[in-house]
Amino acid sequence: MIDAVVHGAGEVIAGPGESYADGAVAVEDGRVVAVGPTDAVTREYPPENAVEQVDADGRAVLPGFVDAHTHGLFAGDRSDEFGAKLRGKTYGEILAEGGGILRTVRAVREASDERLLGDLLGHLDTMLAHGTTTVEVKSGYGLDAATELRMLGIVDAADARHPVDVVPTFMGAHAVPGGRDAEDYTTEVIDEQIPAVAEQGIAAFCDVFCEEGVFSVEQSRRVLEAGIEHGLTPKIHAEELTHLGGARLGAEVGAASADHLLHATDEDAAALAAAGVTPVLLPGTAFSLGAEYADPGQFIDAGAPVAVATDFNPNCHSQSMGMALALACVGMGMAPRDAVDAATRGGALALDREDGTGTLTVGAPGDLVVLDAPSYVHVPYSFGVNRVTTVLKDGAVVHNADGHVSAGST
Repeated sequence: MIDAVVHGAGEVIAGPGESYADGAVAVEDGRVVAVGPTDAVTREYPPENAVEQVDADGRAVLPGFVDAHTHGLFAGDRSDEFGAKLRGKTYGEILAEGGGILRTVRAVREASDERLLGDLLGHLDTMLAHGTTTVEVKSGYGLDAATELRMLGIVDAADARHPVDVVPTFMGAHAVPGGRDAEDYTTEVIDEQIPAVAEQGIAAFCDVFCEEGVFSVEQSRRVLEAGIEHGLTPKIHAEELTHLGGARLGAEVGAASADHLLHATDEDAAALAAAGVTPVLLPGTAFSLGAEYADPGQFIDAGAPVAVATDFNPNCHSQSMGMALALACVGMGMAPRDAVDAATRGGALALDREDGTGTLTVGAPGDLVVLDAPSYVHVPYSFGVNRVTTVLKDGAVVHNADGHVSAGST
């Protein structure tokens, strides 16, 4: 039985450089088996033979968004820090006063598993409604072995219960706990936390906040190399608030991605491209900090496949990839199609997904989004508005905002 046939689309964005007018997509056994003009696809895969029949009726169809950088598991409320930033306080000043990450750490440690899981599932509901079908979620609000393991277990539980594919990343090196020395805490992450995370077997990646006043380049190197020794693929927060050398470190250790990169240089971009490291740009972070945006052109010119993600967290409180795309276009100057490719295939590359995730090419997962607009351009063009109406995951309709699914589907 065919899982789904989505037909009559005004356009289908199948992947970088591949699109179809009056297009259709067929999904069988959770994978795309045909994409192309509606006449050709429906001749081979009649919609009436499918479990899910979606008449796109001239609307645009895209791959599901891949949000490759979030801190979506947290507790507490930091909305007052938004006002503090508007009054001129810097991120570093708020952190030094016990706010920021350390404030969220306290809230997470005090929260029950049930509360944390419920909140994360709620965030995933919002992400799904905005078209995200794969999302990375980091730990890092525990800063001790027990709480980091607890967070990863909750991420794993959310993945099992929710349609969105949740990719877990360990980030014990997210901040230095209050009253602790950075060097001493780095040793704890390496000697205690990473072996425990590896034994637990949930996390796919190991991330570190390489930043002035947090973890030095050398400390970050030791964390990432320890992660590699324990089977965790490296990622790195680099060049966000200052230029420290984190991007070069990401290239040297073969990280899956280097993220933020607001202060990266052309030389950094060249090193990342040469090493096959995906730059993940987070325009929502620059927007929320009132900072200058990263320059996607320097990475594109160097030959690196850029990703765009939300960085959803208490300091950048947006689960919407559509808003991230609007900021990527307006704030970073990306062309709309480049931004969409960065939010789909680019995100998949940042998560080492080589199975076609982030595309609708034959063999790729049947993760797709139907808009209430005729073109993908409406996603960034309609900033602040959700243009997603229907979302399919592995060929099953998992979100439907306006009943635009043909009779006979489940």
